[in-house]
Amino acid sequence: MKKTLILSLTACMFTAAGFTFDWPQNAIQSDSFYSYFGQIRGGTINSSLIFTDSEEIKAAEEGKVIAVISEHSEESELFESTLGNAIILAHKDNLQTIYANLDRDSQRQRYALDSVQTGTNFGLCGNTGWQQGQANLEFQVVDTKNQVFINPRVLMPRVGKELELTIQNVTAVNRKGNEYALGINKRFPSGTYYLYRKRQETAMPYRTTIFINGAAVETISYDMLREKNGRLCTNGNKSYPVALLYPDTNRQLLAEVSLPKGHNAITIVVVDILGKEVTLTYSMDAY
Repeated sequence: MKKTLILSLTACMFTAAGFTFDWPQNAIQSDSFYSYFGQIRGGTINSSLIFTDSEEIKAAEEGKVIAVISEHSEESELFESTLGNAIILAHKDNLQTIYANLDRDSQRQRYALDSVQTGTNFGLCGNTGWQQGQANLEFQVVDTKNQVFINPRVLMPRVGKELELTIQNVTAVNRKGNEYALGINKRFPSGTYYLYRKRQETAMPYRTTIFINGAAVETISYDMLREKNGRLCTNGNKSYPVALLYPDTNRQLLAEVSLPKGHNAITIVVVDILGKEVTLTYSMDAY
């Protein structure tokens, strides 16, 4: 919990200090992104914010160009397989921004750049990254000091409403793989369980919290992602890789909980980045 708290506070300090990025494209409504930070994508946890429209790309903050990655560059396996043509800027406070899925002509023009100002034009998107045919900007923010990906939306202005979050088809899965549907199964063994909700195709919670009998037992936040054992993980009481966070494309982890014997009230809270909560409570008996 201590490490998770520190990482969450880091993002809050950037925002509180006024260190926020401009939009790397013209501002769009908050419910209009193609893919959100933290979603499952290509068998991993998405560390990017992917825009919807193919518009001109611009620097989100003044910085120094530290790398220009070509689609087939051998400099980095990460960029070779996922981001295509990309430009990386270094900023103050050990932050970097990555602008990926650029077209070839726009990317070539940036080889001569050194320092750039906020709003410097980087050209257009292309189809060079892992976009499944979509010519959309893929935008990342990296904290090099803490070695984490930061959710870009923590540091960017938020415009308009969020996509509506839902809590549906909640299941509890124990260590033996036995699955119980909350709301249908009212009685099942006590013990440790992973709680899952039905994953929404696009809408993404900023935070999920589980209460057992009124006590908060775990919060999973999607403000940052850290690499552990070669896999991106989100943080709750422990680090969760994609295999636990998304055991398949239909489910998303809410928390790991221990259900004591007796009557239990399980309260699920999912929150969007604007703080709007959706809450649902289940009652069950553990034996």
